[in-house]
Amino acid sequence: MDNQECLDQAGLWSRSARIMTLACLIVFMAQMATTVYLPSLPVVMTDLAMTRQGAELSISLFVIGAALPVLFWGAAADRYGRRLPLALSLLLFVGLSLLLATTSQGPLLLILRTLQGVAAGGAAIIARILVRDHWHGDELARRLSVLSIAFITALGGGQWIGGLISRYAHWQLGFVLMAGVGVLALLLMSSLPLQGPNPAATGGGMWARYASLLRRAGFFWPACAGGIGFAITVTLQEVSPFVLQQGFALEVTTFGSLGLLIGIAYFAGAMTVNRRVARVGGRQLMRQGAALILLAAGGMLLLWALGALQGSGGLVAMMTCYCLIIFGQAVLFPNSMALAVSDGREHGAYAMALCGFLQQGVAGVAAAGATLVSHHGAWAPLVFTLALITLLIVRGKVR
Repeated sequence: MDNQECLDQAGLWSRSARIMTLACLIVFMAQMATTVYLPSLPVVMTDLAMTRQGAELSISLFVIGAALPVLFWGAAADRYGRRLPLALSLLLFVGLSLLLATTSQGPLLLILRTLQGVAAGGAAIIARILVRDHWHGDELARRLSVLSIAFITALGGGQWIGGLISRYAHWQLGFVLMAGVGVLALLLMSSLPLQGPNPAATGGGMWARYASLLRRAGFFWPACAGGIGFAITVTLQEVSPFVLQQGFALEVTTFGSLGLLIGIAYFAGAMTVNRRVARVGGRQLMRQGAALILLAAGGMLLLWALGALQGSGGLVAMMTCYCLIIFGQAVLFPNSMALAVSDGREHGAYAMALCGFLQQGVAGVAAAGATLVSHHGAWAPLVFTLALITLLIVRGKVR
């Protein structure tokens, strides 16, 4: 009997490990679809005869595309089970990535990037639903911080790889790489037992469930705080190729290498959550993360106002603030999602889907706005304003 129990526990561990591996791979794929492309934005602008605003918009549209259908992806995950929607989103991602690798027209690039976001958003939210299926509470926050490691790898490593691709190959090769990652996720998914349809979901009531969740302060405010923090990250991703490559005259490979610093900052934040959440609690960590983001955004605003974003000293100061913001977001984000989803636990996949929708939607809209204000040099005040709103929500609304 003891031997059988040991075998069962070993089997459960193996299944849990494979679930986490699949979820991490998908999160890596969804984030790297942006970061591997960042160093090439100025080249894309030239190759496809686009304006700077149009090139930056290809980032915003990806994020917006990832947000818009998330509610339906979540409902489909309950109605049809996790496997079918995940397989469809991954197949769509692979196909669109290959189309992006052959595009030579700016308007077509924007359309395909939006659709690629739809696919990436579906796969990413179902990956998080898989994690929510197995864990909750502070343990869910710990597991989501593990997903952050995949996000880190894509955030820093993807930008570094993108810099190498832009320097030694063609920027479209990055999309071929993304298609390969999608295929790998499909193969891993096929070997896993995933949760099937939820009988309670077949009777409809999708919008009623989402409306019920939105009325819960314990769900709504943490989700919004994480979304606005994410918006700061996306905004900095959009403007950084032009601020750093053009403002500081950095080579593309040097800019790509800075992604490794960003990755280290996010990794440190994720490990802080992993080690401290059980002792400190998710709400307290959220407050600390939001306060750090505001402090660093204030430093960035001061550099901008003084005209100090130039020279080696300015670069060091800028990257210090950037990395502190990323560290703070790595602390804020998994706790915001865990608190929101745990508050709406009885709603199953719907809670994770709505949380993802709110966070992606807020980030996408804010980033789209950043493409407008960045041309007037107002990106730093925008980042500071978003940071201030985040802290006010965390301190005033998250109880």
